[in-house]
Amino acid sequence: MVVGNFNNLKAKNIDSPEAKNSKMKVLVSPENGWNDYVMRVVEVEQEGFTPKHSHPWPHINYIIEGKGILMIDGKDSHVEAGSYAYVPSDSLHQFKNDSESVFKFICIVPKEGHK
Repeated sequence: MVVGNFNNLKAKNIDSPEAKNSKMKVLVSPENGWNDYVMRVVEVEQEGFTPKHSHPWPHINYIIEGKGILMIDGKDSHVEAGSYAYVPSDSLHQFKNDSESVFKFICIVPKEGHK
């Protein structure tokens, strides 16, 4: 069993030259007993973005704070708190903060998708 508080977790910068002002916190993972998936929260600061990339696994996202743009295969969608998305396998995608406040979202990936 895992019970915790997001505010007590240490954030790790997204380690990519193609990312800016982005960090991640892992909430639940195989280390905690969820053997096949990882639930994490990504925080993108003002003028920040995640790497533009694709991979052979899908993931799901839920926006918990702020506003931004989710690009999937060249199509931009404006998202905000309450929005959700399914990003299919092998889709080129990127999250960008287009506001003056933090853009924060949950990202759930299969364990092979967490680096």
